[in-house]
Amino acid sequence: MNATASAHPAFDLVMFDLDGTLIETAPEICDATNDTLTQFGLPPVTQQQVNDWIGHGTQTLLVQALAAAGNTTQEAVRGAANFADISAAFVRHYGQRCGTRSHLYPQVREVLAELKGQGVRLAVVTNKEARYTQVVLDAHQLAPVFDRVISGDTFATKKPTPVGIEACLTQFGVARERALFVGDSSIDVATARNAGVAVWVLPYGYNMGQPIEAAGADRVIADFSALRVAQTATA
Repeated sequence: MNATASAHPAFDLVMFDLDGTLIETAPEICDATNDTLTQFGLPPVTQQQVNDWIGHGTQTLLVQALAAAGNTTQEAVRGAANFADISAAFVRHYGQRCGTRSHLYPQVREVLAELKGQGVRLAVVTNKEARYTQVVLDAHQLAPVFDRVISGDTFATKKPTPVGIEACLTQFGVARERALFVGDSSIDVATARNAGVAVWVLPYGYNMGQPIEAAGADRVIADFSALRVAQTATA
């Protein structure tokens, strides 16, 4: 690169999954799940079980935990007379647990600040319900960096349908080839593919017990530093 050249971001819009991508949240989700199970006289589930259930939103995770703890089916859980009460209890427990045992992954805050300083639009597209998404982002002082936050209940459908990505592309007027989705699961890869945008994945998150290398992403990156060097040089 010559002296008159300048570096520009390779992407105008970068969208991120939340759990397992930006923030390690599994420990406090497990705490809230077991708080709820204990309240209703059910045995606890393990951290690994919770890790493998993350991805489709906390409501689905709660159903899976109740089915496992009660040795029953997910259909039976959803049809139980007290399911609404259990769900309400989980809302309270998770609200109290949010931010207590979660933490940002390495370089997340620094790289997001750099991208924002370069004029890149930043968004969160998660299947976590909005009431939890906001609490988690606020707990880690991360909300102000994002131009848009889309949760699992923002639209009628959630990932892997591409509605969240499509909304971001439209809002910011970004072409698909100038957008990137960063996640940690096959759900994220499918979402990006359905939207026709590039997708990079991180290996340290939650992919329902499956190796992320098999998900078919464009790149598997070790950490957020790969986003720091994702730029093109122009004269």
